[in-house]
Amino acid sequence: MRSYVLCSLASTLSLCALAGCAGDGDSTTTTAAAKTEGLVVINEPVTPVATTEPTASAPTAASTLSATSVSTTNAFATFDFANGTSLPAKATLSLGSAVFRPGASVANVPVTLDRPTPNTVIARVTTVNGSGTTKAVAGTNYRTVDTVVVFRPGDPLRQTISVPIVSATAGQQFAVKLREAPWGANQGTSWVSVTASSSAVATASATTGFRAPRTFKATGTLQYEMSRAKMWWTDTGHDDAWSTQLPNGRAQPANGETGLYLDGWVYRDKDIEAPLRYTWNGLVMHTQKLKSPISYNGKSYYYGSVVLSGHNTPSTQIGYGQYEWVAKMPSRRGAWPAFWLISTSGWPPEIDVFEGFGYESYWDFDRYIASTIHGGANAVRTFQRGSVIQAEAAYGLSGFSQGFHSYAVDIQPDYITWFVDGVETYQSVNPFKGFRWYPIMDVAVKTTSAYDDGSGDMVVKGFRAWSSS
Repeated sequence: MRSYVLCSLASTLSLCALAGCAGDGDSTTTTAAAKTEGLVVINEPVTPVATTEPTASAPTAASTLSATSVSTTNAFATFDFANGTSLPAKATLSLGSAVFRPGASVANVPVTLDRPTPNTVIARVTTVNGSGTTKAVAGTNYRTVDTVVVFRPGDPLRQTISVPIVSATAGQQFAVKLREAPWGANQGTSWVSVTASSSAVATASATTGFRAPRTFKATGTLQYEMSRAKMWWTDTGHDDAWSTQLPNGRAQPANGETGLYLDGWVYRDKDIEAPLRYTWNGLVMHTQKLKSPISYNGKSYYYGSVVLSGHNTPSTQIGYGQYEWVAKMPSRRGAWPAFWLISTSGWPPEIDVFEGFGYESYWDFDRYIASTIHGGANAVRTFQRGSVIQAEAAYGLSGFSQGFHSYAVDIQPDYITWFVDGVETYQSVNPFKGFRWYPIMDVAVKTTSAYDDGSGDMVVKGFRAWSSS
């Protein structure tokens, strides 16, 4: 999740806490041994920031890739991933200036990548009224467009968005801009003009060659399925039970967390509310503000977090295959829910299936999702790549704290693909060859507030693991 990371220090496994993992950085390198308690803090997730008008010129036309199924095309098959410590560079996304003919019904505006992308790229694009005496105005000359452009690995490098034209005369112009920096790519030209011209050749559309989003389908052998009868947990976990603490313990102070990972049995003498209980709705993972602080490793904790880790439960661990959770998210400010995977051989690598940055002011539990991978070796992270997605705008998905939704990942030798409610939301070339994974589900707490708004509970109705290897 959040980039808590399981690190191998000498022969001892300890956990490094990395602050937000959904950031889009590539090259952060941090050594766990340089920190106390084996804890590391790395990049917080980045709040989306609106772009400003650049002075850069429009990009030249990019070449295109042939339209081929992702299952048969991997532009990075020969890339040296250096055993999961290296990832291909991000592409740069740019808007291109466009021309349309007076009397045309549509203007085509190019959106391009400068190179094949190793991961899904998402950009939010909107129209802006023109300027000066030749300005074109929304409603009178063109229809407002506010849309999302998605490039998936293997897609052509040039797309176009279509802006409906109402009535425009030669010389009239309006603009198109990126609403924010693109996720999964560097930002190139972010503001371009769209001009009516009687003499220039109209910008051509690009409508073919793009891969449709995948639909989640388990292809491995069902290895583990959560049920009320078999869902067990203990302090350290074992073959049939999840652990109620992370491999290095019950606290992550270096991660900025203010909650202690609780176990109702371990802390039965404390006046706490049950952190875990199984109801007819599912497994309730309950966070809370404590009535009295609990001391742990010399620090007082005023909040209760909750975690279930499969690091000592082999039946939950897979190499290639699929994981799926069905859950209802919390809505409380300061809650930090996540589903994530750590290599059984130590951190990194890490795959974050979902996390919700409830401690960030911009985060909307009902509309945002985040996914990330972290690579490196020997407790050193050499890259991270991921995306925070406004899922309602991009995929029409929402209401994650209002009801139950499915969060899944498919790990294959060529690509890792993420899904929400069966819809593909993100994909990355897989730099991790031959690793085995164990799952973690948790709700951390990161706040000093009253922590009493909304719900602090994540309810997990289902969890399944399918193994292909």
